[in-house]
Formats: sequence, structure tokens, C-alpha cells
Amino acid sequence: MRIIIFGVGAVGGVIAASLALTGQDVLGIARGARVQAIRDKGLTLRNHDGSVTTPLPCVESAAEITPRPDDVILLTTKTQDTPRALDDLRAAGFADQAIFCVQNGVENERLALRVFPNVHGVNVMMPAEYLAADEAVCFGRTNFGVFDIGRYPQGADQTDTALSEALTAARIKCFVDEDVMQCKHGKLLVNLGNIVEAALGRGVAAKEIKTALMEEAQTIYRAAGIKWRDMGAGDPRRGTLLVVEPIDGLDRIGSSTSQSLARGAGSIETDFLNGEIALIARLAGTDAPINARAARLANRLAREKRPAGSLTPQDMAAELGF
Repeated sequence: MRIIIFGVGAVGGVIAASLALTGQDVLGIARGARVQAIRDKGLTLRNHDGSVTTPLPCVESAAEITPRPDDVILLTTKTQDTPRALDDLRAAGFADQAIFCVQNGVENERLALRVFPNVHGVNVMMPAEYLAADEAVCFGRTNFGVFDIGRYPQGADQTDTALSEALTAARIKCFVDEDVMQCKHGKLLVNLGNIVEAALGRGVAAKEIKTALMEEAQTIYRAAGIKWRDMGAGDPRRGTLLVVEPIDGLDRIGSSTSQSLARGAGSIETDFLNGEIALIARLAGTDAPINARAARLANRLAREKRPAGSLTPQDMAAELGF
């Protein structure tokens, strides 16, 4: 089994490095300076145990890869970049290989299934960051992350088991789950608060805003008949299998949304987080005004390249109509 990591960023970087360090056959796809840095220096994994560097074959496009029947592709891009990634894979000749959506939100699997028949969902809990071009940073202790893996829309197969075993051996604890999208819908609820942290900055208390976003989403879920599992504080794996702590001499930026603002990326995944709740509501003939406003706010901050922490709680409450 060759594992192709499409998007060697924060999560993709930690996965690629940890797998490579176990001797797994890994190939990365990344962009710009990231590719050249990894080719020149290898990829360094920074974590609570220190730093370790591993060689990692890395290309800029799937067109540089000759597909193999035993390839397993892990999509680790942001959702807004998924269509481009799928087009790249299809143009390179990939067809029946397993595609694993190692991404936040619940839209990636649907996008992938339009193009490829063998699609799997991965629910991701991994405190990873991308700070330097040749590094991947993980703030997780005990394990680097905890993943739930299964086929989309339902079921599980031998490829799920094989990938789960490979990741678990690389200190990413995995659970094969035939209803993985219930996990991903639960994680989506957690990710609705990403924009709050990004807009206000890490450590700023805004419980009222986060609660309003989540409660509105749960109401929409119930009306739509969507089942979910608690992936937040009620998940017993948090604090046991995965402990998130600072690394000496290194400050966390925060969630993937905060990282996008901090890097001035100009795009943000919130349309597929808070915007997903707005979509579910509109398809049912209703609305989700708080989450819809949150998605619009996030896009404006990204377009204007505003830094993380640029709003006060009062500013954000007014933006969301409180």
C-alpha cells in the first residue's frame, strides 16, 4: 500500500511525517515553497518528544505520479481546494483507488463521490499547525491524533482496516466506524466555533456566541433528521487518547480557521462549516441566521486579510445579530 498525502500542510504534514517515520511508503503532494523545502531538507515533525526529520518524496501535482492499484489517497486540503485536487487526480489517471477525505466538514465526501467510486470519510481530531516550510507541528500528547474511518456514505472495508492499522502504528489512533459521517457531523458542530476563535483570538471567552452557533445547528440537524455523535468535551477519548498541550518555546495559533487568517491565505473553509448549517436549513425551507452571518463574516475577514483576533466580543455579537 502506497499512501499519497494530497496536501502536505498542517494535518497532512503530521500524517506524512509520522507515517514515513514508521517506514510506510508515503508520497506527498504540496504547493510552492513547501515542496522545495521538503525536497531540500526533508520534513521535520515537531512534537512533545522533540523534533525528528524524515525524507519525504514530494511533488507539486498528481500528474507527476504514475498511479498504482494499491495507492490510497488521503485528501488533506481545505474543502475549498477539494475540486481542484479531484480534477488533478482524475487527469493523472486515478480512477478506482480509495480516496479518504481527511478533512473538516461533510461536503468533501459528496464532492469526491461525483468523481470516484471508492470514497471514505475520516473524522479528524489532530492539533496540528504549519509554521515553517519544512516543518509540521503537532501539539497532541500520547497520540498525535484520533481518527474515525469508514466508507462513504456507510460501511467499512479492508482498506479502512489497513489504513487504520498503519496510522495507529504511527501514533494516530484510529477507529473503523461504519457510520463515520455521524462522527463527522458531530465534529462539524465543534468546528462551528472556529470562526469565533479566529475573529476574537485564542483565549478570549465567548461562550454565549459558541453556544448560539451550536444550538442553532443542533436544531437544524434534528429538523433534517441528521444523526450525530458528541465529538466535543463529551467524547471520552479527549484527555485520554489525545491530550492537547503547549510545546515549550512554541505558541499555538489555533484552529485551521485561525491559521488561514494568520497566514493571510485569502480564503477560508467556513462556507463548509457554518455555511453547511445554513445550506441544510435552506434545503429544508428554513434558515440558520446566526451561522449564515458567521460564514459571511469569516469570508469578509479572509478577503480583507484581517489578522486573527481583530474583533472584540461586542463587535462579533453585533455582526451575528445578538
